[in-house]
Amino acid sequence: MHHDDFNFEPVRGLPEALPKDEHILWQGRPDGLRLAKEAWGLNWVLAYFAALALGRVIISSAEMSLTAAMALGLPFLLSGVVAGLLLIGVATVQARSTVYTLTNKRACMRIGAALTMTLNLPYVCIGNAAVTTRKSSLGTITFEMIGDARLSYLMTWPHVRPWHFMRTQPSFRAIPDAAHVAAIFADAAETRVSIPKVSRVTPSLGTIAVE
Repeated sequence: MHHDDFNFEPVRGLPEALPKDEHILWQGRPDGLRLAKEAWGLNWVLAYFAALALGRVIISSAEMSLTAAMALGLPFLLSGVVAGLLLIGVATVQARSTVYTLTNKRACMRIGAALTMTLNLPYVCIGNAAVTTRKSSLGTITFEMIGDARLSYLMTWPHVRPWHFMRTQPSFRAIPDAAHVAAIFADAAETRVSIPKVSRVTPSLGTIAVE
């Protein structure tokens, strides 16, 4: 029987229904294999075990035939395959449990496989954003928060910019067509931030201040 672990969400990827004046512009999630490479260092792990196997073969070939030496290096290659499959599996689970959302007011991130949480990033709290893309069109959009907004690096990893611990920068990681998504974000954020705030001051005088 098909079971959706997130069927309690009134809107996919969001903890509550959207207000009437808010609507979804885009939703997506990371590519599992790309996330394994970027966040879990898949390529480095495979290269490490390959180097161990090669080193074992080179050292052993001085004392035995090349065929026998290669047999001694085989366990290292098999260990690398197992480690790689485990990393891909973990990254795939993370990717499938993640939903990135852009609305006309905010960026949202539903993250976490075992412990799920949703981060709301209003555009007025985002000072800057950067996008990195690859030839495959997969890429990452990083948000630089302003003001008193603070996020835990460990709680939000791997959906953050690597190595930025003091000022954690949440990120839409390894998403398809990243350049197009970045354009959607830029248009929505510019529109949202440019909307003037109207507040009433000095009720006795009946004036209105526009910020």
